[in-house]
Amino acid sequence: MRVNGELKDLATTVTDDDSVEPVTIDSPDGLNILRHSAAHVLAQAVQTINPEAKLGIGPPVTDGFYYDFDVAEAFTPESLKALDKEMARIIRSGQRFVRRVVTDDEARAELATEPYKLELIGLKGAAGHGEGSGDDHESVEVGAGELTIYDNVDPKTGETVWKDLCRGPHLPNTRMIGNGWALMRLAAAYWRGSEKNPQLQRIYGTAWATKDELRAYQHRLEEAAKRDHRKLGRELDLFSFPDEIGSGLSVWHPRGGVVRMEMEQHARRRHIADGYTYVYTPHISKEDLFLQSNHLVTYKEGMFPPITMDEERDDDGNITKQGQDYYLKPMNCPMHILIYKERGRSYRDLPMRLAENGTVYRNELSGALHGLTRVRGFTQDDSHLFVTPDQLEEEATKVIDFVISMLRDFGLEDFELELSMRDDESDKWIGSEEFWDYSTNALRNVARASGLKLTEMPGEAAFYGPKIDLKTRDAIGRTWQLSTVQVDPNLPERFDLEFTDRDGQKKRPIMIHRALFGSIERFFAILLEHYAGAFPVWLAPVQVVGIPVADEYVPYLGAIIELLRGYGVRAELDTSDDRMQKKIRTHTTQKVPFQLIAGEHDRAGETVSFRFRDGTQENGVAIDEAVAHIRAAIDERRQVTTRDDLFA
Repeated sequence: MRVNGELKDLATTVTDDDSVEPVTIDSPDGLNILRHSAAHVLAQAVQTINPEAKLGIGPPVTDGFYYDFDVAEAFTPESLKALDKEMARIIRSGQRFVRRVVTDDEARAELATEPYKLELIGLKGAAGHGEGSGDDHESVEVGAGELTIYDNVDPKTGETVWKDLCRGPHLPNTRMIGNGWALMRLAAAYWRGSEKNPQLQRIYGTAWATKDELRAYQHRLEEAAKRDHRKLGRELDLFSFPDEIGSGLSVWHPRGGVVRMEMEQHARRRHIADGYTYVYTPHISKEDLFLQSNHLVTYKEGMFPPITMDEERDDDGNITKQGQDYYLKPMNCPMHILIYKERGRSYRDLPMRLAENGTVYRNELSGALHGLTRVRGFTQDDSHLFVTPDQLEEEATKVIDFVISMLRDFGLEDFELELSMRDDESDKWIGSEEFWDYSTNALRNVARASGLKLTEMPGEAAFYGPKIDLKTRDAIGRTWQLSTVQVDPNLPERFDLEFTDRDGQKKRPIMIHRALFGSIERFFAILLEHYAGAFPVWLAPVQVVGIPVADEYVPYLGAIIELLRGYGVRAELDTSDDRMQKKIRTHTTQKVPFQLIAGEHDRAGETVSFRFRDGTQENGVAIDEAVAHIRAAIDERRQVTTRDDLFA
């Protein structure tokens, strides 16, 4: 239940003065409690089978949970089978989760053989904020308040059979976990997210309110595996990651390059029409720039090491001029600021909307890399808007409308917004109360005016200003965060940006950071999985392939292919020695939208026959009509899979 806004165990004592709300097991909070309880059962099962295993942490995560262990021998798939059996036994036994408050000394005494728990006890009050704390998940164990241990109590004997340091809350008993759970996979993870720490063994699991929901989730995973952009990238010859270049650095093959080019050119046309100006900036800069922007203070671990240049020596090898450190840029914003600062600005120059497809570099850990969605070199479709304070709400409204319209061009339709705001912890934030109130209300008004679902997130803002994140749902129901609108008075202050206002006074502009795709690589991966490789016609690497029934029809069909090319269609003629049926299978596998087939009947009637991705056909279509249909599908950015998508 939620008591006065805080999640509590059902065993908590309440009074008539308390505000109490029920928490159902299928709600977001309920699922987190279910999953965290399942993580405890997993840890109990591990220590039942292997008493020497040392416990890390076991938080709920999106769609499941994990628990980290320090064990002498790594877990294997056979280990999971044994743990699955032991977990089922514990769940059936109906052990009660019983909360118990302890002092620091009592916790240390009870958990004396658990070194990682002892470390967390020492972090109480600063969980998630210490060096090497990668994800704040240790907050499931300790926080700024009291320490608690949860005992797993045998309902028959009243004996405590296992215990764990935990903030809770938990289910009343293990039986409530039910049968909608499963162990999923094994992994390795550094303790508290730092490679300086020991590497632990991680077991992932999932838990749902019912068996049916578990099965539906497993079906989504199967579908996601089929759509994995890394797999499709190989099969469709779109991109690769050559070892010779390095981890997290992609190359784009001709077909993938076509899709990327179409994405970028469409976005460029839309930006220019909406008043943006494109700029270009270098990939590397002196360290002074990133010291002034504060990236080298707050973000140094995420940047590549420096490159020392410009050192000069005399003939004897003595240094006559000290070298200068340069860094690969992790972000484009400092360079856009320098463009703004190049000359004096007036209120008449604002809003200034700068856009760039700028490649940036992040020193990601190798274990965090994942295809195109997490890489070390990627291109951001970055925009930075410099506005007067009274332009903030109007410009933010335009940005949100523009972003939604653009994403709809790419076939995405299901959106929601999150507004990240400050909370009451005054020492976390910079800037005046007036600025925070004004800027937060401006973004709130923008979000509400969009008509989309809005979730407000207190305490999730950047330290200098609020932001709106746009999330979208793909074809199999997964949620992706895409675009961000971030209000920033901090960098204009750090770089002493000014504009001359109507009254002749020098004033500070507000900066809006706006990424539409986020990164082009990641957005491409999302689209590739959303469409399972079968792009809408306008994005398809090859839009039309001609397949002659026999060699004698090559000249006839070749002329039609050339005609389509003249209209800007990406069309190819298959003159290989393969049999016609194999050609059809090959191009169906390559997910080409239109296969044009021609034989004697078509040549005699000056027609062509269509075959579509799903195997349906439309025969005897006049050539001019065929060209018009294909061009219309491209111009209207339509998805065409079946005959009815084009001819209905």
